[in-house]
Amino acid sequence: MKLIKAKKHPKHLSILNLSIRSLTLLGFSLVAIPLVISLLFGASQVNTLAKDSEEAIIDVKKILDSLQMLKSSQIKMERSAAQYLVLRDAALAKSYLNQSQQILMVTQKFIVASSDEELQKLVETYVDTVTYLVKVTIPNAEKKPSNDVDILQPIQEKFNLLTENYEQISRHSNVLNAQQVNRIKQAAQATRDIMIRSLVIIPVSLLIAAVFIFLITTPLKRLTKSILRLQQGQFDKEIQLIGSPEIQEIAQALENMRTRLHALELQKSSFIRHISHELKTPLAAIREGTELLYDHSVGELNAEQQEISHIIKKSVFRLQKHIENLLDFNIVLDSTSLQDSEQMLIDDTITQVLSDRKLDIKRKKINIKRQLSSIYLVSNCKQIAVIIDNLLSNAIKYSPNEGVIVISTIIQEGQLLLTVSDQGMGISDEHQSKVFDAFFQGPPPADSHVKSSGLGLTIVKELILRLNGHIAIISNQKQQAGTKIKITLPRAFTQKEHD
Repeated sequence: MKLIKAKKHPKHLSILNLSIRSLTLLGFSLVAIPLVISLLFGASQVNTLAKDSEEAIIDVKKILDSLQMLKSSQIKMERSAAQYLVLRDAALAKSYLNQSQQILMVTQKFIVASSDEELQKLVETYVDTVTYLVKVTIPNAEKKPSNDVDILQPIQEKFNLLTENYEQISRHSNVLNAQQVNRIKQAAQATRDIMIRSLVIIPVSLLIAAVFIFLITTPLKRLTKSILRLQQGQFDKEIQLIGSPEIQEIAQALENMRTRLHALELQKSSFIRHISHELKTPLAAIREGTELLYDHSVGELNAEQQEISHIIKKSVFRLQKHIENLLDFNIVLDSTSLQDSEQMLIDDTITQVLSDRKLDIKRKKINIKRQLSSIYLVSNCKQIAVIIDNLLSNAIKYSPNEGVIVISTIIQEGQLLLTVSDQGMGISDEHQSKVFDAFFQGPPPADSHVKSSGLGLTIVKELILRLNGHIAIISNQKQQAGTKIKITLPRAFTQKEHD
C-alpha cells in the first residue's frame, strides 16, 4: 500500500506539527494571557484612581469642615469679646477664651494636615492675630473703663485683620481644592486613555484566535474533501495532508482505505468484465441455436415445441439484457468514466432520450408533457443521458396505458432541478428507502411481463452522487397519485448567463 509522502516543512510551519490539544492550549493561552493582563492592569489603575479620589474627597471635606468651624468660632469669639467689653461679665470672658482655644485647635490641625507652605504661613498669621487678641483684650479691659475708645478700636482693627486672614485662608484653600479636583480629573482621564488603548488587545486577541481556528480547521476541511472524494468513488488521487499528528494519523488511515478501495474496485470491475464475457460466449451460441429452432431452419416444430422455443428465446434475450445492464453498471461505477465535462443544453439531451424511447412510449400510448426552460449544464453528457434515460424508463414502466409523464426543468441558485412525474401506482414508504439498492426490485406493474435488473435507480443514485447532485422521491402509494422524482445538479445556468 502507498504511504503518505513525507514533506519537509519550513521552520516557520513547525507550529503545524503540534497536536490539536497542544495547538488548542497554545491558542487559548495566547488569547487569554493578554486579556488577563489587560484586565488586571485596568483593575489596578481603577483601584488606584478610586483610592486617590477617596483621599482627595476626604481632604477637601476636612478643609471645608475646618473652614466652617473656624468661621463659626471666629464669629462667636468676636461676639463674646464685644459683649465682654460692654458688660464685663466673667462668663463672657470664659466663653471668649474657649472660642479662642477652639480656633487655635482648628488652626493647629490645618498646619499639620496641609503640606502647602503658603497656606501654613496664612494660618500662622491667623494664629498670631488670635493669640494677640487673647493677650490684650481681657487684661486691658480690666484696667480701663468699658467705653474707652483706646481699647475698642485696636481690638476691632485686629478682628478686621483676623477676618481678612480668614478670607485669605478660605480663598487659598479653595485654590488647593480646585487643584486637587483637577489632579483627580487628570488621573481619571489618564486612566480612561489607558483603558481605551488597552482595548487594542481585544482585536489582537480575536486575530490570534482566528489564526488558530484557521490552523485547526483547515486540515479538517481538507480531510472532509478527501472523504467526499472517497465517497464519490475517486480513488485515483493520493491523500496528502499537512497538519498535526492526529491529522496525519487520520490521513494515513484514509490513504490506506483509499488504496484498499481502489484495489477492490479494480478487482470488482475485472471480475464483472470477466464473468460477463464468460457468460456472453455460451449465451451467444444458445441464442443462435434458439433462433434456428424458432425460425424452423432445422425443420418444422409442432405447437408445443414452438411455444417452448419462444420461451427459450425470451429467456435468452432477458439474460442477455441483464448481462448488458451489468456491464453498463460496471462502466458507470468506474471512476475514470466521470472525468470529462462539457457544456450541454439539457433540453437537447432530454429530446434525444425521448427519441430513443419512442417505441416504448407509443406502445403504452403515453402522453409526454415537457416543461423545459432552456438551461445549460456543465457536466458529463453521457452520464446525464444515462440518468434521464433510467428515470424515463422507470416512469414508462410504471405508468398506466394512456398515462401522462411530465418532465420539467428549472434553475434554482445556480443548480438544475429536473423533475420526472408519472401516474403509476406509487412507491410504498417501506420501499422508498430501498429503491436505490443494487438489484432491488419492487412490485411490478400489473401489465408487466418482463422483470427488470434492479440496477436502474442504483445507477442514477451513484451517478448523481458522483456529480455532486441530490435525488429525492415524492410518492404516496395509498393515494395512488403516482411518483415524482426530483434531481438537483450543480453548475447550471440560463441562456442569458450563457450569452
